[in-house]
Amino acid sequence: MPTPLRSSVEDAEVAKFSSIAAQWWDPAGKFGVLHKFNPVRLAYIREQTTAWLGLDPVALRPFKGLRLLDIGCGGGLLSEPMARLGAEVVGIDPSERNIKTANVHAAEQELAIDYRVATAEELAAGGERFDVILNMEVIEHVRDPSRFIADCSRMLKPGGVMVVATINRTFRSFALAIIGAEFVLGWLPKGTHQWEKFITPAELETWTKSAGLAVRAIDGVIFNPLTMSWSRSSDLAVNYMLVSQAPSAA
Repeated sequence: MPTPLRSSVEDAEVAKFSSIAAQWWDPAGKFGVLHKFNPVRLAYIREQTTAWLGLDPVALRPFKGLRLLDIGCGGGLLSEPMARLGAEVVGIDPSERNIKTANVHAAEQELAIDYRVATAEELAAGGERFDVILNMEVIEHVRDPSRFIADCSRMLKPGGVMVVATINRTFRSFALAIIGAEFVLGWLPKGTHQWEKFITPAELETWTKSAGLAVRAIDGVIFNPLTMSWSRSSDLAVNYMLVSQAPSAA
């Protein structure tokens, strides 16, 4: 009898985001901070992916021919731009409500995106393979982050690229990402994050290398309250993004 697949998904985390699924595409709603963050994420994904895969960064559809996985896709804030850049997108989320929201919005935009109620472990066990994996603001919500990274790495094709975005576990991240964002500014629902589940760059690099991937870049992202905008930075104390790549075929 096969061993049951153990998911890294936390049921409480799924319920938390399912309860506000209808607000994904409201720039003034609970996910407004992601709408502000999105331009920086998109620029970084495009820049790093084209660089490490040897693609034309200024092409209209530079991701044409690539199979891309968006883990924890939510309402599709990243999946839709990736589809517009030419990628064959698979968006997964354990929340059925999130996937329903994503499907409706993609249909309205006339975008063909393969949205599924699924986990990374399920796709890895099914032998799915991708040129690019987006693992954005997800890993701090899973049960076993080191195993999660290992499962994701198994889905990368030779030479494939994974981009991970998460939050560092520092006193500043507690003050800004939890006290500031959730309790003072109300950018996120209270309880969205748990500080003890935040991940240091050193931890993420260790898990990434243990999974057989090469770390290609790591950059911070900071918020400017005067301009109400995000920008890339060398400061990794709060938000940061890490790019890794699978070995090329022999």
